[in-house]
Order: sequence, then C-alpha cells, then structure tokens
Amino acid sequence: MLERLQPANSHTEHLFIGTDRYKYFTLSWDHQSHQLRTEQTYHDQADKTSRDSQSQDKCLIDPSRRFVALQLYDGIVTVIPIHQHQSKKKSVLEPGTLGEPVSARVSELFIRSLAFLHSDTHSIENPQLALLYENNHQKTCLVIRALDYTPGVHGESGDADLDKVIETFEDLEVGASHIIPVSAPTCGFLVLGETSITYYWQDLIHPEPLEAASIFVAWAEIDSQHWILADDYGKLYLVMLVRSGWDVRCQLDIIGQTPRASCLVYIGGGLVYVGSHQGDSSVIKIQDDAIEIVQTFANIAPILDFTIMDMGNRAGEGQTNEYSSGQARIVTGSGAFQDGSLRSVRSGVGMEEQGQLLQASHINDMFALRSSRTSNLVDLLLVSFVDETRIFKFQTDGDVEEQAEFKGLVMSNGTLLAENVIKQHLLQVTSDSARLVDIEDEMIEEWSPSPNQSITAASSNGERLGLSVAGVEVVVLSMSSDAKMDLVVKKTFPDEGQISCIHVPSIASDICIVGFWQSTAVAILGIDTLEIIQKVIISDDAVSVPRSILLTQAIQNELPTLFVAIANGEVVTFSFNTVDSSLSSRKATVLGTQQANFKALPAGEGIFSVFATCEHPSLIYGSEGRLVYSAVTAEKATCVCPFDCEPYPEAIAIATPEDLKIALVDTEQTTHVTTLPVGESVRRLAYSTNLKSFGIGTVRRMLQDGFELVKSHFKLVDEVVFKGLDTFDLNDNELVESVIRADLRDGSGETVERFVVGTAYLEDQVSGKARGRILVLEVTHDRMLQLVTELPVKGACRALGVVDGNIVAALVKTVVVYTLQEDSLHKAATYRTSTAPIDIAVKGNLIAIADLMKSVSVLEYIRGEEGFNDRLQETARHFQTAWGTAVAHVADETILESDAEGNLMVLHRNISGVTAEDRRRLEVTSEIQLGEMVNRIRSFEVPTSKNAAVVPKAFLGTVDGSIYLFGLITPAYRDLLMRLQANIAEMVRSPGNVPFNSYRAYRNTVREAEEPFRFVDGELVERFLECSESMQEEMCKGLVSDTPGKGFDLEGIRGIVEGLRRLH
Repeated sequence: MLERLQPANSHTEHLFIGTDRYKYFTLSWDHQSHQLRTEQTYHDQADKTSRDSQSQDKCLIDPSRRFVALQLYDGIVTVIPIHQHQSKKKSVLEPGTLGEPVSARVSELFIRSLAFLHSDTHSIENPQLALLYENNHQKTCLVIRALDYTPGVHGESGDADLDKVIETFEDLEVGASHIIPVSAPTCGFLVLGETSITYYWQDLIHPEPLEAASIFVAWAEIDSQHWILADDYGKLYLVMLVRSGWDVRCQLDIIGQTPRASCLVYIGGGLVYVGSHQGDSSVIKIQDDAIEIVQTFANIAPILDFTIMDMGNRAGEGQTNEYSSGQARIVTGSGAFQDGSLRSVRSGVGMEEQGQLLQASHINDMFALRSSRTSNLVDLLLVSFVDETRIFKFQTDGDVEEQAEFKGLVMSNGTLLAENVIKQHLLQVTSDSARLVDIEDEMIEEWSPSPNQSITAASSNGERLGLSVAGVEVVVLSMSSDAKMDLVVKKTFPDEGQISCIHVPSIASDICIVGFWQSTAVAILGIDTLEIIQKVIISDDAVSVPRSILLTQAIQNELPTLFVAIANGEVVTFSFNTVDSSLSSRKATVLGTQQANFKALPAGEGIFSVFATCEHPSLIYGSEGRLVYSAVTAEKATCVCPFDCEPYPEAIAIATPEDLKIALVDTEQTTHVTTLPVGESVRRLAYSTNLKSFGIGTVRRMLQDGFELVKSHFKLVDEVVFKGLDTFDLNDNELVESVIRADLRDGSGETVERFVVGTAYLEDQVSGKARGRILVLEVTHDRMLQLVTELPVKGACRALGVVDGNIVAALVKTVVVYTLQEDSLHKAATYRTSTAPIDIAVKGNLIAIADLMKSVSVLEYIRGEEGFNDRLQETARHFQTAWGTAVAHVADETILESDAEGNLMVLHRNISGVTAEDRRRLEVTSEIQLGEMVNRIRSFEVPTSKNAAVVPKAFLGTVDGSIYLFGLITPAYRDLLMRLQANIAEMVRSPGNVPFNSYRAYRNTVREAEEPFRFVDGELVERFLECSESMQEEMCKGLVSDTPGKGFDLEGIRGIVEGLRRLH
C-alpha cells in the first residue's frame, strides 16, 4: 500500500506506506541527509477476528485532507484523522499530524472499489464515501455513506461511523469494477464497467456504452474532465467528460498500447507513469490521439520459471575461482500473456561493442599513443604480437588506417611497453632494446642489454624506465626531454632469485616494485638505488608466484592500493602508504585458476578502475570505501587498454583469441537484461547445453468474437539470437504445466536427450478420463521438433523430473515413475501423496515432493530385482502444515522449501537418529519470512575456496520479479554471522522503524514466530559496510578477538562481509 499526502506543516509530500504485516507509517525526504525520515508509525493494526479484504487493500485520502481511510478487512473501514489547524484551541499535535486509527463497520462485505467523493460546496460537511460492492445475491450495487467522526478527549481515541446512508444504487452492470470521483466544479463520479462507463451525480445517471467490451484495471486523473484508463489487454484510453447543463457525455478514445498497467500516475505536463507488474514499466507522453514512450524501466516480474544457462564454465571446464553471480547466466520466463518474454539476466559490468578492428589471434598486449605533441587524445593503437608489432591510426571521422611504419618504431618484434613520455617522445621497449623516439624530428636514442641477453619485462612512470634483463637483473634508465636515456642503476638479487614482474608506479615516482620467482616475494625498491625498502612474502606455496603488479588510486580519499596477481589465480591487495612505503590491510581474492594481468582504466578525478584479464575477466573498482570485484561480460578477453580517442571517447581496446574490438565498458556493476518478446506467457522453460537451445512452454490469450480463448504451445528457441526455431501446438483447451530436458534410457541401454512436456486439460472442457498428457519430443538434426511418444494421464502433470534415466511425473494426488521403452512410456512405480504434489526435486535416487498443503516428503526410487517391480518408498517427511510452492536439494539430506505465504524453510533429515521415527522426520533447521512467493528454486554446485564463509547453493525466482541467491554458511562462520546480524539489527534503522526480527519472522496461518531462526539476511549484513568505523566497532562488540591469530579482528569481519557482497 502506497499513497502520498501533503500535511499542512510540511513543505514536501509524505508517503503513507502499509505492509502485509499490518504495519503503517509515513515517510518524508530529508534534503540535508539525503535519507528517508520516518514521521509516524502505527504498529500492528491487525484484527485477528476479521477476514482479510477479498480485493486489494486500499488507501484513500479525503478531498478535504481531513481523513485517511483504509480498507483492510471485509466489512471494516479504518479511519485515520488528519489533525487540522484550530484557531481558538491549543493542541499538542501540529496541523497535518495523523491521529490514532479507529474502525467503522459497514454492512457491505465484498467491496470491489471505494472512493471519497468531491463536494460542490465550500462548507465543511461530513465526507461522503462511495462503495461499489457485490451483495449476497451476486448482484453489483453501490452505496454512498457519510463519514461521521467525533474526536476523542483526554488523550482517548476518537469515534467514527459510516451508518448514515445517503444514496443507494442497485443492479449495476455485473462487470462494474472501479469508482472514479469527479472533482469540482463538475463533481459526481464515474463507474467503470466492462461494457459501459456511467456518470452519476445526484439524480443524473448517464451510461455511455463502449464500442467493445473491456476489463479496466487502472486509472489516473489528469484534470477534472480528463482521465487515462488502462485495460487488461494493455490498451490505454483517454476519457473526456463533457457536460452542458444537464447533458453529460463521456468520450472514450484509444491512445496507445503498453504492457498491462498495474497502476497509473499522472506526473504533469502530459507525462504519465505506467507501472506494470507483468511487463516493462514506462513513462509516456500523451499526444494527439497517441502516446510517445519517453523512458522504459525493465521488469522481469513475474518470474514463472527460470533456468541457469551456466555458472561461468560454458566449455565444461572446472571452476575453482571464488563464485560471483556475475559469472551466472540466468534466463527467466517473465511476464504474462501479451507481455510474456524470455529475459536473459546477468549481474556484472557491461560492455558495449563499438566495432571490430581486425580479426587476429595471439595478441600479447596493446598500447594507446598520441601521434603528435599537440594532441590531447590518443589516435594510435599499437598492437603487439609474438613476433611483430602493428600500428593503427584513427581519424576523427572514425576511419582507421594501418601504418606500415611509424616514426622509427620497431615493427619486426613484439612490444613489451609503449607510451608517450616527456611530451614529445615515444617510448618503445622490445626484447632487444629500449628505444626513445622524438615525435617531431624522429631522433632515436636506444639502449640495449649485453649480447645474448634480452629484456623480459618493462615499466615506466614517464621519467624512469625499469627493465628486467634476462630475468635476473633490474636496470633503471632515466629519460630526458632531449631524447636521451641514461643508466641510473642496475642490480641483481641473488638472495631473492629470478624476477617475475616489475612495476614503476606514477603515483609514487621514487620507488620500483619487483616480484620474484623463488622467494614468492614482492619488494619495494628505491628507484635510484634499488635498495629494498619493504619486502613481503606473498605465500609459502612455491606456486604462488607474483606475475603482475599494479599500484594505483582505486578508492577515493583512501590510500593507494597495490594489486598483486599470483600464478595460481589469486589477487592479493595491500594499502600502500606513500610516506614510508609501508604495506597494510592485506586481502586475497580468487579470480580463477590462471594469473590475472592488470590494466588501469581512468574513472575520473584521479581515480582508476583495474581491468583484470584471466579466464573470468573482472573489473575491480572502488565503491563506498571498499574494493568491488565484478565479472565483466567480455568472456574471452586476453588483454585490454584504455583508448580515449575522438571517434570513440572513453572507450577501451579489447583483444580476444579471435579478434580485436573497440568497446565501451561500464564503470560499475549493474544488472543486464536482454529481452526476447514472445507475446505469450512463458510458463515453463528448460535449457539444453548440447542443443544450444531452450524448450519453452507458452500460453497465449486471444479475444475472438468477444470471448477469451487460450492456446498452448511448446517452442524451440535458439540460445544465441533468441530466435524461435520450431513450434509444437498442443490440443485445444490443453495447457502446458511442466517442461524439462532429460537424458533418458531408451530401453536398448543407450541414453538419449529429449524434451519432456507435461500438460493439463481445462476441467470444464474434458471428455473422458484423460486429464492431461506427457509428451516426449526430440530435436532433429535440422533443429526441428518431432514427437517421439505421448501418454494420456488421469491427472494434470504438475511437475517432471528424471531419476535413474526414467521420467518421474507429479500428477494430481500421485507421483509416477515412467520408463521409456521402444518409444513408448511404461509405468514402473507409483506413490500416493497427501493432497497434491506441486513441485519435485531429484538428487540421485531421492525425490523431494512439495505438497499443496502437507509440506515436503522424500521418496527413494528402488529398482526391482529378481522379478520384483520398481517401487517408490517414503524415507522422510516434514509433518507440519505448509502450502508448498517449490523445493530443491541444497546438500546431502538437506532440502530448501518455499511456501505460498512467502516463507523459506531449510529441512534436514537426521539419518543418525536413535529410532526409525527420528530418522524419517525432517527437522526445521532454519526458517525466515522472505516476503515474496517463490515460483521456482534451481540448485547448483560450484566449487569454492576452502576459506569461503558462504557456499552458494541455489537461485530463487519470485512472483515479484526478484532473483535471490541462497547459500549455506560454513560451520566456522555461523555463530559469527548470526551474532553480527543481531548486532546490526539493533543499530540500523529501517523505514518505519520496523523491527528486523518481526519483519523476517516466519509466519503462516498456523503459527507465527518472533524472529528468523538460524537464517542470515545477507542484505542486512552487507549494510555493515555502509556504516561509519565507530559504528562498525560498536556492531562488532563481542565478536572481535584481541588475541592475534585467534578469532576475527575488525578488518577481518570487513573482509568477510565484502566476500558476501561479491557473491552477487
């Protein structure tokens, strides 16, 4: 519930918010702190003896701004007075303050719509409330009641009643759904029906028939004579009320088509916000008999089903990096009917390709250069290969020309380093020499190592050039404005071993940083003496060799950060003190199994992001005082460099094993959504990696001769271009219920890949005993669908799975295992459930069943031996009542279940119980109120590092369009995170001051808990990073150990929470 109101004592509007737990509060915006401020709260307006309203809860503001009316229960209107200015009496409450709520009973129960009516007089009279309702005879009626409110005295609550009936109207149109109050001077109200719009005012009743029947779902007032309406099919209408004396006429015009609107808000200036629950929301501008879409807001609700394309290992290689959701590709079936679509969702740093420069492989590195001393932007791209260098020059119009030679640069060898130095000079370092070229007169100064030696690494800060010669010697050269290079110092390090990498930072021009092979150390050296100032051992492990080093300013107003990439795929960071070159705050993050190579990308105001190229390319950037590691959508990047040129400002050059491209990269992590409009509800979907395609079950809604018809299909869709390949039509009045991709035994011992579809017939259209079908489809070599077999079943096939190469189907009241033999299905085993199975999850030979009312039961599939039949045997059950919606295995003997009331439960089977009854009982080990109904849970397995605090286990897709990540906390961190959550909940204030424990406490119709049980809300815990250091210290009281090497220190807890943030 959300409504705006303007108190008399406020310069800004307030928001009145109601929650499904009957907590109500008002919020205002604090311009100084840029935060929401809670003005008033009303806790627990719940009436346990009343029935929840059968329609959506409503909030109304009286036109005279004296009352707020809430419809929460059938037969009850809750009235909240708004305190008014009183000139003669002094009051404790300021004008505009909301008073205490009181209840007023009405005899109308099934209320469809209600509205305060406008008055045509300026006198203060009792507000009039119009109620559109359905009586006990299923007839639509309307009544107008007067609200009589008596203020309380001596601090007591007032009294409100709606007993006075002003007028009644009976036998309205059956499909009447909304009351629209008409403001002064016209006054009266409109009633929206399916076939007409009727204007009421005193004795005047004027119906206006519609040209075509429609179902109106939302409206918004433009002015006293114009309204905008939205119907169930996505059409927008403009209604104009024309009144001449007693003659009133309604004019209705269709002005456009949008996704089905859930709400309409008139912003002003002809702009309307169209909020849609089942499609993209948008801001539109009303024009002459048309609309213009000004802005669109992506929305993936409701998620009817989803599948995980991959977890960052498309090619099937093992993934041993620390998991980040940016590596996961999730495809959802979103929207409904004409707004239905497939949505590819990925969280990460986006990259937008601007063009392909060339097709080439084995690109080692790239460097951006300026061709003249007067240019502020780069216009040259030097591309280094194994045995050659190529240079491309960009014109201002975007044309590109490859240069056969340029200013005496070496083209016949690979380039280790190239950059503009000292204004008019170009520096190029190859394995043979370091060359300094004057851009204007092309004078060349060259330094070469001793014969039979080569340069293996190079780095420069513009004035000093650091070289690694033969991997054993560091050489420092100075570069002067007269194109001279002079030897400053050279030195070997016999105690440290060979040199693995070198970095001469610009941010600290008096040092040089070197990594060593044998000692796995990183040493900070004086640039002019090469004496060791600071040394740190990266790891005792011999394979943990530093391979890439970068020192840059990544976080604003903080110390510079030293990044060290290790050969085993880890990235170690330190805070670097520029005064004494000391290192602190060491942190390690696993990006993959291979070393990362760093390139600094300018982010503005002297801040840089770091692009790390490895098998999982990542962008590392500063946000809210911390480093954020985010996956980049550039899957195969081998090297990058910033390329801010005139035709492609703020671009980067990015090389892959196949080509070289120019692209724009986002500065931070966002959610990227790619949409394939389907125009039908994507009710179910499955993904085949081998076929590189999706199988989707859709439901299409059509209007034919004024009747609504539905038609279902099964479609094959290509994964790359999201293009439909083939369609299999289901029978009339048959709806798709479930879809899976399955590897099935075909009876001959071979395993074949098939799509399996479960259907249901509409109950009132069924003849005979068949209530659904199970279809087995194959995809031919030309990517077409072909029916292998079908089987009529006596109940709707709600869910499907695969156990031991056989199909397991959840029918109404039964679970059945079918075998595929000679292209036909044969029943192998059955099990009768408590009420009706809703979802199933299979792990090995165990089948978890989410029941409509009786929570979860676990079956074991046992193959028949020695002539005995296969059988399904119940091994465990949860004996509490829960209206299950989805279920998944998340660990051995551990199950995650969601219910229809927005709860999550983790159930565990105690296989080591003393008695058989103990061993077959599923115990609740964790529970929480999610607040959204989950439609689908997809579990997955990803390897994580041994020190991970949370192991990701499943994604959850909800009706409200949210995708949640569920993980299991490792034992060493459980107590810490739960106690940290409790401390944060006490100190962090939420809008409306809603207590965290009651907000997340388990609740259903049977029982209501006081707090979440052994569940950690990651969103709350991550707010720890947003708090000041003093508040963080307060939150960590009792958690931080004062003994070095034992427990967790404050920085360690920050690192743990940062790790949680990286998960998404």
